[in-house]
Amino acid sequence: MDAATMDGPGFTLEIANQPALPVIIAAPHGGRAYSDEILGNFRDPASRLRLEDRHVDGLARSIAEETGASLLLAHAPRAVIDLNRAPDDIDWTMVRGAKAAKVRHSLANRRARSGLGLVPRRLPGLGEIWKRPLERTDLDERIETIHRPYHQALGKTLEQLRDHWGAALLIDLHSMPPLRRRHPEEVTAEFVIGDRFGSSCDSRLIACALNHFGEAERPVAHNRPYSGGYVLDRHGAPLRGIHAMQVEVCRATYLDARLESESARQPAIAKLLSGLVRKLASETAELGSRGQLPQAAE
Repeated sequence: MDAATMDGPGFTLEIANQPALPVIIAAPHGGRAYSDEILGNFRDPASRLRLEDRHVDGLARSIAEETGASLLLAHAPRAVIDLNRAPDDIDWTMVRGAKAAKVRHSLANRRARSGLGLVPRRLPGLGEIWKRPLERTDLDERIETIHRPYHQALGKTLEQLRDHWGAALLIDLHSMPPLRRRHPEEVTAEFVIGDRFGSSCDSRLIACALNHFGEAERPVAHNRPYSGGYVLDRHGAPLRGIHAMQVEVCRATYLDARLESESARQPAIAKLLSGLVRKLASETAELGSRGQLPQAAE
């Protein structure tokens, strides 16, 4: 990794030789390893906080330590490369150097057109993020040394868990700003469960997650306003015994009033989510023991 891009490894994967659960928790937007050059290239330092799922990595680690789930933590900031975007979801107008031979303007770069592609370019209310354009060689390096290895590691781990348990589950953990009320009486969701509208995860696992939050009397929503992104599209394959769900956690539930630092409420949220992981692990193992994979292959 070029020291100009970030400090340290792009991600770390922690998995036991004999995994305790058929579950891996990933936090693709929790990275905060900024190099001085990256920090110096921000037009507005507020962009950094707006892009981060602030301290969701600490939440993920607490859950993994409590449950024994495998853990994949991004250290590369989302500002450097967004691991929840397709590798061709690029705004080529921000890149200096040779462009892609063919640039598609439909699904491939659907998020780049809004400013939040593989490398974010602009944010609502703040405008352009960077002082200087992105060099093509730098872009290629970020893809080859961070994005590609991250997804290869995640895919391999999910297959190993599936082979061991008969089924595997990815919990892609994110955080979201407090949702806006549409009317004064509305109780907005503190958690949003995403499954790409049914394509990335078995419905029994989704029902389990929704029931867990309901039993805890915590407001929860399903796919609205977040259904998941590239991670779920790439790795969720229920017919092959690999399930993937996105869990969005409202930052106000575990951060301070400024939504910048962990608060005294963080352990309670980690405990709530650890309970969710245990229930989902049991359901996933049951799916595997029922022979869901061979049946689906038929």
